[in-house]
Amino acid sequence: MRYRKLGSSDLEVSEISLGSWLTFGVGIERERALNSLARAFDLGINFIDTANVYGQGAAETFLGEALAGRPRDAFVLATKLYYPMSEDDRGLSRKQIEKQLGASLKRLRVDYVDLYQCHRYDNATPLEETMAALTDAIASGKVRYIGFSEWPADKIRDAIEMAGIAKFVSSQPQYSLLWREPEREVIPLCAANGISQIVWSPLKQGVLTGKYLPREPLPSGSRAASETSGGLIDRWLTPDLLDAVQQLKPLAAEANLTLGQFALAWVLREPNIASAIVGASRPEQLEENVAASGHPVDPALFQAAELIVSGAAEPIVAATLADPRYES
Repeated sequence: MRYRKLGSSDLEVSEISLGSWLTFGVGIERERALNSLARAFDLGINFIDTANVYGQGAAETFLGEALAGRPRDAFVLATKLYYPMSEDDRGLSRKQIEKQLGASLKRLRVDYVDLYQCHRYDNATPLEETMAALTDAIASGKVRYIGFSEWPADKIRDAIEMAGIAKFVSSQPQYSLLWREPEREVIPLCAANGISQIVWSPLKQGVLTGKYLPREPLPSGSRAASETSGGLIDRWLTPDLLDAVQQLKPLAAEANLTLGQFALAWVLREPNIASAIVGASRPEQLEENVAASGHPVDPALFQAAELIVSGAAEPIVAATLADPRYES
């Protein structure tokens, strides 16, 4: 495992990090989740990402119990707030930041989190209020650094230019060979201002592993076949796109990687990426994923992959961005 500095912070995070959406506390049985977490540490993963809204606190509760026996300086722990935790609790107001941070620390059984992230931008709260509250959270010792997820570039810029407040060190966007929107504005802006990317869905919810075959039934037990999570990736299961993904397999083989490893290595080719977040329902998945860290790949193979998928992916990206129901 290789490690990268997280923005302007002093945190060193593993290039592959472990997420907890749809897994810990909700998606898989406890024993498998514990085994996956233990294997992650064995493999050199030191960065754990969660959020208060994952399972309405269940993911944080699980992690609090599972991490309790480990030295606090043995892992980098990140969580988030913004989404509703009740009818009255959502957003990035000072009241919510103070309330949700306290609740997250209690569930996680820690005195501080290394990274506290705004899960989305809150149009209902003045940015000045949010940033002042986050700055005070750092001053209190309950938070070491702050980050955001899926903020518009103009709001990122506003926060960067604000005087007298703590500075963001991380951005958490969706980013993969099939979803390259952050390259337009977010990555260049962040790279120039000491903000690293920790990306979610680097495998596009499993599509980039090649396990979904065009014109074939969905694999039993896969995320796409799940009643609770499958609908999120339906638009990425078109025959044209899946055909294109299958055409990537010879490129991955030439790099001596599986297709999933190749897709992760593609993400990590970008210097502004500090870590790629993966989920795992089995330890074996982590064993495969971490092999992408530090594996050299000829840039020409990445360029060929981009050409193969762009024609099939771009119409889906455009349709997604134009959909009024879309939220990153």
